[in-house]
Amino acid sequence: MVDTVKLTKEKVREYMHRRQVEHRPPQTQEEIRRQLGWDLNERERDENRRRAWQRP
Repeated sequence: MVDTVKLTKEKVREYMHRRQVEHRPPQTQEEIRRQLGWDLNERERDENRRRAWQRP
């Protein structure tokens, strides 16, 4: 089972506020996931899948 991280409203608002203040073009999906900490879950999931396929 994949554990997902549910961010608090405050974290999402803080992220959106930083994005508005920076006045930059939109970031890539990978960068957004990294900033929100979602990339760690994806890496863990990918690693678990690799391990499952390598089992005899």
